Amino acid sequence: MTIKFPYGLADFQKIREENYFYVDRTDRIALMEQAGDQLLFLRPRRFGKSLWLSVLENYYDLARADRFEELFGDLKIGREPTSRRNSYFVLRLNFSEVDPNGDTDAITASLHRHINSCVRSFNRYYHHHLPQPIERDTVDSFVSLRDLIDVVAATGHKLYLLIDEYDNFANEVMASQMRGIDRYQELVGGEGVIKLFFKSVKASAEGRGLDRVFITGVSPVVMSDITSGYNVVKDITWIDEYHDLCGFTGKELDDILSRVIAECPDEWRSSEKRAETHSMLRTFYNGYRFGAEEHDSLLYNPTLVLYFFDFFSRYCRYPEKMLDQNLAMDRNRIQFVAGLPHGETVVNQALNIERPLTVPALADDFGIDALLKSEQGPAFLVSLLYYLGVLTRMGRDPFGKLQFTIPNLVVRKLYVERMRDSFLCTFEHIKLRDEVSEIFYTTGELGPLCDFIEARLLKVFDNRDLRWSNELVVKTLFLVALFNDAAYIMDSETAIDRGYGDLSLIIRPDMRKYQLLDHLLEFKHLRWEALDDKESGAKNAGMRGLSREELRQLPPVTRKLSEAETQLAEYRETMERVYGEKLRLHTHAVVCIGLERLVW
Repeated sequence: MTIKFPYGLADFQKIREENYFYVDRTDRIALMEQAGDQLLFLRPRRFGKSLWLSVLENYYDLARADRFEELFGDLKIGREPTSRRNSYFVLRLNFSEVDPNGDTDAITASLHRHINSCVRSFNRYYHHHLPQPIERDTVDSFVSLRDLIDVVAATGHKLYLLIDEYDNFANEVMASQMRGIDRYQELVGGEGVIKLFFKSVKASAEGRGLDRVFITGVSPVVMSDITSGYNVVKDITWIDEYHDLCGFTGKELDDILSRVIAECPDEWRSSEKRAETHSMLRTFYNGYRFGAEEHDSLLYNPTLVLYFFDFFSRYCRYPEKMLDQNLAMDRNRIQFVAGLPHGETVVNQALNIERPLTVPALADDFGIDALLKSEQGPAFLVSLLYYLGVLTRMGRDPFGKLQFTIPNLVVRKLYVERMRDSFLCTFEHIKLRDEVSEIFYTTGELGPLCDFIEARLLKVFDNRDLRWSNELVVKTLFLVALFNDAAYIMDSETAIDRGYGDLSLIIRPDMRKYQLLDHLLEFKHLRWEALDDKESGAKNAGMRGLSREELRQLPPVTRKLSEAETQLAEYRETMERVYGEKLRLHTHAVVCIGLERLVW
């Protein structure tokens, strides 16, 4: 029987009624009841938070008591339910539905409309259970909310409030180029509407009938900025028990893969094909860690996994685009961080696998003012990128500092595309990049590619913040020029035994039928001063005008090329053992002189 994957579906009741694929996390419900009455849970966008709220809504809703066995009977919580099951009126708000456009008054009005709309739906849904209709204030929805709680209190039951994406519209406002920071501060500061809302929630939970609150979001920034208005919430984001509340483990992915491949033609059932598919999934989608300890298993992004399997289960082939376009907008989040003080440096350094970003500890209580300070270390910026899901924890360095890296190839693409867009901003530049990279992919010819990088990319980068090693600059520019996840599995540092290939392009398994080549590049760098000939007294000042062939004959350049070729020969042996006869490997040694000239 073909598995139905709930890609884009966050309705627990529909998933259960229509027999969609579901991984059981309901044992965490009992843990959350013990954790506290008002909880905050943060995860990146599109990571399964809304589905978890739907689980809670169905579990606690008193109007669904007669459906408990149908919805939860065969799940973990169904076998050991808590005493609070189906005992609440449940009100669910979703702040992603609030329009972030317009001035502060317009955004405030949109928030009030959303809350009033939810109160109206609540009134209709529970009308048989309420002693009287809820009165709505069409201007001030906080008044409507207070009346709702009062009416619920008269029933002898209590209210469970679910707030999905609490920081969504505030983050959209913050990142906007139209007075974004100013409008954001008006919403969260002083008597801003977001702060007033949470003050109202806090007051309602002080014996007035609001018993429990569960909030999801992406980062702690908004909560930090309104803390005085809502300082009663407990953040369970990094508690180990909830590490895999959202996301798939490697074992779960293995189980899914086994079930899906069983429905595909025989060619997919070989151990080689299975390993190939698992490798694709791991490279593109794995790498997230949310627990407090490094021993926690890495998680797969659930939206991306469901996107992949929804396609694969239908056609028994890989999707051409491994990135779900719903996650492509995370590039805007990276761009926002890059625009903060020192943000460009931090974002660009994230691409450097040799020197991971490090901070003494994760920042978990910081507001917009901390992000805007020009005199600060990278802790707030790195932490924000981690909350956004575009960095992940990879362990600790010898000094005990936390290390962060880009989690997978899908996210690396977002970084590369952001940089590419800033370097190549005209139709002609993009067209030329496509032409020279295609020549390289299919023939291995470096000339047109290096000419393009010299003329366009090196000159642009020369005017930027160059607190990088020069070899990293060259690697990054080649990565920007060549990145193509539709044809290649790309990595800026491919581990080969104890050595590293600076940049590898390994053909995707489903693309080997085309006229593409595998590539491995090794980069070396020389300063112009290193070209001085001490024996003859020749100085480098006149060498900038030499041709590429003349530069290649200079002893320092020859030595660097020889070093790179020796390394590449060693890497080739290892790669041929790993990939076997299918490998069509071309190796390339490149020397960059003074961030101006390329020789190969």
